[in-house]
Amino acid sequence: MIAEVLLVLAGHSSSLEALGHIASRYRNIKKACATLSRSKSRYVCALCATLNQILKDEYEKLVVDTEAKVLKRDPDLVANGSFVPLSAVRATFAEWDSPLTALETLMNQLQAQKHWKPGPLIDMLLARSKTGVYRIADIISRLSVAVQRVWRSQLSAFVVHGSLASSDPLASEDFTLLDGAMPSCVSPQTKESIVYVGRAIATIKAKKWQNQLPREQALEYANLLETVLPEDQYKFDLVISQIRTNVSEWLWLNVLTRKDVEDAVISLASYFLLRNGEFSLALIREIERLKISRLTTRSGVASRLLAQAAQHDPSLLHLHFELPSGPLRPLLPSLANSKALSSSVASNSPETTSFDDLLLGTNLVLSFCTLQDLQIYAALFNYLSSLRKTHTQIHTCWTSLSNAQRARRRWTGLGEGGTAEDLEARRELLRCGWGVVRDMGWFLDTLLGYVMVDVIDVEFRRLKDLLGNPSRGRAESVGKHPSSQNIAGQANADPSTYLDFTTLRNIHTTYLERLLTGCLLSNPALTAILRPIFEVCERFVAQVERWGGDVLPALLFEGSLAPGGDDKVGAMVQERFQVVSEINESLHKLLNLFYEQLSLSTSQQPFTATGDILKRTSIRGKGSKGFEGEGEVRRHVERLLLRLDFNGAFSKPRAGASEWEGGIDIL
Repeated sequence: MIAEVLLVLAGHSSSLEALGHIASRYRNIKKACATLSRSKSRYVCALCATLNQILKDEYEKLVVDTEAKVLKRDPDLVANGSFVPLSAVRATFAEWDSPLTALETLMNQLQAQKHWKPGPLIDMLLARSKTGVYRIADIISRLSVAVQRVWRSQLSAFVVHGSLASSDPLASEDFTLLDGAMPSCVSPQTKESIVYVGRAIATIKAKKWQNQLPREQALEYANLLETVLPEDQYKFDLVISQIRTNVSEWLWLNVLTRKDVEDAVISLASYFLLRNGEFSLALIREIERLKISRLTTRSGVASRLLAQAAQHDPSLLHLHFELPSGPLRPLLPSLANSKALSSSVASNSPETTSFDDLLLGTNLVLSFCTLQDLQIYAALFNYLSSLRKTHTQIHTCWTSLSNAQRARRRWTGLGEGGTAEDLEARRELLRCGWGVVRDMGWFLDTLLGYVMVDVIDVEFRRLKDLLGNPSRGRAESVGKHPSSQNIAGQANADPSTYLDFTTLRNIHTTYLERLLTGCLLSNPALTAILRPIFEVCERFVAQVERWGGDVLPALLFEGSLAPGGDDKVGAMVQERFQVVSEINESLHKLLNLFYEQLSLSTSQQPFTATGDILKRTSIRGKGSKGFEGEGEVRRHVERLLLRLDFNGAFSKPRAGASEWEGGIDIL
């Protein structure tokens, strides 16, 4: 032994050195465990307790067993019954080289961060457990399981009993998941289901209603959760989905009523789909007033808008706006992007077009209860409010041009004033401006009438009919018919009129699919054209406002007439004619491109709503092909084609018309 020590001191490698490293790592791990065990985080404490138990059961037991072999002079370890080679001891503890190194690194990482939330902690442990070294993977997996079990107990308290822990809660008091509360292996749909179930159970308990979730059912859910861990994503998602379905069915049978559902559907349609016309117009007026004041007062914007924009409706208590800071686009859009639109639309994968910044110039999110549940409603609201706002602006512009024309004719009679050359130029400018606002108004009238009457009203009435006669909509449901036990639980329940919650969800999902498709939001090529059309209209209105509400400059404006009485046209008239002509050209290119893409869309398969927004909400199976009544939605779009081409302006363009007269002849 002394000789071995002297050789180490002389710089030679030895088993004694390796054993010293093992001992040093073990001490560091135990010291870190002792420190972290005093942490306020129950997750870190559980990890340390599990690690101490692993070291005690395996490493420390190996030390005791080795000492016993030496004392018993085990021939496998003691040479000649009197000599213990260090190499033999080194070989005995070699299996702990890699695990102790990995555990020491793990403890250093844990100590480097003051507070660990359960989500990042579980993610880190799961990532470290994915290694090819079996002992390391086994030990860290057990540590991960210990932390997940603590997290699962918190989850069970929230989902089964609707209660939140005082320390390290998963959600806030308003039942919003806290940052870092969920590991990344939990899917977004499962997170939404966890919040839904937890909020429902907590609300029922807080209200102290007579109908409470039965203890047997709560025990069943707790037992189900005990069988899965979040790392097994498929089984975990399946259990949470089953709990949500069962809780939803129980709520539907014991708490909710048909009237509650009908009221909710009516409220959603009134405010998100703008079926409440007074609300939508008042809201647009208030937002325009807010823009004029340059957003000087941001606090209380939502409550003030809603208070002024609608009557007393209990549903509005849940409605609010989110206005992120900073503009995302210029207040006056450019026409440059629309000129190169044909090539981008013709591409196979056009980008998704958003309408959420057209109303205010920055992202405007109208949310109702849980945003994740209503992203389709929010998308529809952004689109419809942008259309309604642009439509209102064009009508206001038409009024302004009419008032200016009447005022001018008091002094100019039947002409537009000026010299002979100026008279002709001013007449062409005025006619071109009237043609632009006429075509804009006609297109927006047609599109808005189609969306609100042919799509939203028709689909809303269809939804109401299905809620009253669910047997018609049960064919759309991905679930089975309600069990006989559930039906028998209702007094005098008729199977033909019984509406189970799964069927209700699927009817509503199909309703949203049909709305998205009918409103053209499921076709990126069409939305990529509609937004520039709205922007061209907005630009024209803004130009007319800058010109004082009229296309023609006043005769007494400097530059409105040719200087010196020569035959040239005034510079201001030429400048305005160039701007109006550019807007007119861009508008009709976009309108023709829109009609072309709309015609192509009727022959595309499948004719159904797709995209990230729908995927977050749809409960339809992966193998589903479209939805029931797809032909009806296709006929919606065909009606729009007939509305647009009722006089053959698109299918048979007129020959010999001037460039600015090449629009749609609606007279």
